[in-house]
Amino acid sequence: MKKVKITVMKRACYEDLIKKYENPITHACDMRVGQEFIANGWQKPEGFCDSAWDSMSAFVMALAHGGEDFYEGWMKNKKSAMISCNDGFRPVSFLLETMDVDAD
Repeated sequence: MKKVKITVMKRACYEDLIKKYENPITHACDMRVGQEFIANGWQKPEGFCDSAWDSMSAFVMALAHGGEDFYEGWMKNKKSAMISCNDGFRPVSFLLETMDVDAD
Protein backbone atom coordinates (compact mmCIF):
# COMPACT_ATOMS: atom_id res chain seq x y z
CA MET A 1 0.00 0.00 0.00
CA LYS A 2 1.31 3.46 -0.92
CA LYS A 3 1.29 6.63 1.15
CA VAL A 4 -0.78 9.52 -0.19
CA LYS A 5 0.27 13.15 0.18
CA ILE A 6 -2.61 15.58 0.75
CA THR A 7 -1.83 19.24 0.01
CA VAL A 8 -4.15 22.16 0.76
CA MET A 9 -4.26 24.01 -2.57
CA LYS A 10 -6.95 26.66 -2.22
CA ARG A 11 -9.55 28.00 0.21
CA ALA A 12 -12.70 29.89 -0.68
CA CYS A 13 -15.23 31.73 1.45
CA TYR A 14 -18.67 32.70 0.19
CA GLU A 15 -19.64 35.55 2.51
CA ASP A 16 -22.92 36.15 0.64
CA LEU A 17 -24.07 32.58 1.28
CA ILE A 18 -22.87 32.67 4.88
CA LYS A 19 -24.77 35.88 5.56
CA LYS A 20 -27.95 34.58 3.96
CA TYR A 21 -28.04 30.95 5.13
CA GLU A 22 -25.61 30.09 7.92
CA ASN A 23 -26.18 30.46 11.63
CA PRO A 24 -23.22 32.15 13.32
CA ILE A 25 -20.43 29.75 14.28
CA THR A 26 -17.24 30.47 16.17
CA HIS A 27 -14.88 28.05 14.39
CA ALA A 28 -15.03 26.59 10.90
CA CYS A 29 -11.67 25.53 9.45
CA ASP A 30 -7.99 25.33 10.37
CA MET A 31 -6.60 24.33 6.95
CA ARG A 32 -3.89 26.60 5.50
CA VAL A 33 -2.85 26.80 1.83
CA GLY A 34 0.36 24.83 1.37
CA GLN A 35 -0.24 22.63 4.39
CA GLU A 36 0.65 18.97 3.74
CA PHE A 37 -0.52 15.73 5.33
CA ILE A 38 0.51 12.13 4.70
CA ALA A 39 -2.16 9.42 4.74
CA ASN A 40 -1.37 5.76 5.31
CA GLY A 41 -4.22 4.18 3.39
CA TRP A 42 -7.52 4.41 5.23
CA GLN A 43 -6.05 6.15 8.30
CA LYS A 44 -6.96 9.85 8.59
CA PRO A 45 -3.82 11.95 9.17
CA GLU A 46 -3.49 13.45 12.64
CA GLY A 47 -4.90 16.98 12.81
CA PHE A 48 -6.86 16.60 9.58
CA CYS A 49 -10.45 17.86 9.29
CA ASP A 50 -13.07 15.12 9.79
CA SER A 51 -15.45 16.62 7.23
CA ALA A 52 -12.74 16.97 4.58
CA TRP A 53 -11.64 13.38 5.25
CA ASP A 54 -15.20 12.18 4.68
CA SER A 55 -15.12 13.86 1.26
CA MET A 56 -11.84 12.33 0.12
CA SER A 57 -11.18 9.09 2.00
CA ALA A 58 -12.43 6.85 -0.83
CA PHE A 59 -10.01 8.54 -3.27
CA VAL A 60 -7.14 8.27 -0.77
CA MET A 61 -7.86 4.57 -0.28
CA ALA A 62 -8.00 3.96 -4.04
CA LEU A 63 -4.69 5.78 -4.63
CA ALA A 64 -3.04 3.97 -1.70
CA HIS A 65 -3.98 0.64 -3.29
CA GLY A 66 -2.67 1.53 -6.74
CA GLY A 67 -5.80 3.09 -8.22
CA GLU A 68 -5.26 5.71 -10.88
CA ASP A 69 -6.78 7.55 -13.83
CA PHE A 70 -10.04 8.53 -12.15
CA TYR A 71 -12.77 9.43 -14.63
CA GLU A 72 -10.61 8.38 -17.59
CA GLY A 73 -8.14 11.21 -18.02
CA TRP A 74 -9.50 13.77 -15.57
CA MET A 75 -6.09 14.58 -14.04
CA LYS A 76 -2.83 15.22 -15.91
CA ASN A 77 -1.07 13.05 -13.31
CA LYS A 78 -3.14 9.87 -13.34
CA LYS A 79 -1.93 9.02 -9.81
CA SER A 80 -3.59 12.09 -8.30
CA ALA A 81 -6.96 13.70 -7.65
CA MET A 82 -8.22 17.20 -6.79
CA ILE A 83 -10.92 16.91 -4.14
CA SER A 84 -12.81 19.59 -2.22
CA CYS A 85 -14.34 19.31 1.22
CA ASN A 86 -18.11 19.39 1.47
CA ASP A 87 -18.44 22.79 3.20
CA GLY A 88 -20.60 24.78 0.81
CA PHE A 89 -19.74 28.05 2.58
CA ARG A 90 -15.95 27.60 2.88
CA PRO A 91 -14.77 24.91 0.44
CA VAL A 92 -11.14 23.85 0.58
CA SER A 93 -9.45 22.16 -2.41
CA PHE A 94 -6.94 19.38 -1.76
CA LEU A 95 -4.47 17.75 -4.14
CA LEU A 96 -4.05 14.03 -3.45
CA GLU A 97 -0.90 12.41 -4.83
CA THR A 98 0.35 8.85 -4.59
CA MET A 99 3.84 8.73 -3.13
CA ASP A 100 6.48 6.23 -4.24
CA VAL A 101 6.91 5.06 -0.64
CA ASP A 102 4.96 2.20 0.87
CA ALA A 103 2.99 2.84 4.06
CA ASP A 104 4.39 1.26 7.21
